[in-house]
Amino acid sequence: MASLVKKIISTTKAPALGPYSEPHLESCVRFWAPQYKTRSYWRGQAVLVDRTMYIAGQIGLEPSTGQLVSGGAKEEAKQALKNMGEILKAAGCDYGNVVKTTVLMADMKDYNDINDVYKQFFKANFPARAAYQVAALPKGARVEIEAIAIQGPLQDASA
Repeated sequence: MASLVKKIISTTKAPALGPYSEPHLESCVRFWAPQYKTRSYWRGQAVLVDRTMYIAGQIGLEPSTGQLVSGGAKEEAKQALKNMGEILKAAGCDYGNVVKTTVLMADMKDYNDINDVYKQFFKANFPARAAYQVAALPKGARVEIEAIAIQGPLQDASA
């Protein structure tokens, strides 16, 4: 059986967020996980295994400042999806390659606003989606969106 290839997808055009994106954790990562010596590895925003890309949750951080955009859930969702677009682009994909998303919200009352933004990025053949209200999100965000995408051309099957 041929082994699958795992590749970290990383771009400076989208912020990295997670346990390994904090500078003060670098020495801990290098000590406890020396196989992850390069910053690009553990600051990746997605993991590509064969043709399946798992995109880490994106919140509405402005890449140049690392701060949440103002304007509430609607603007945060828009920025999160822009960030996701940059990650998709770094892997040679676009929103049409996304097959599944998970939307996490601090307040389910924001669902309709987030959905309005979502439709600006996913125009047809919407990916499967789950949406949940959660107690809290990183950095006090109102929305976080993660995705699964398939790299390469996708052909829609006729119904």
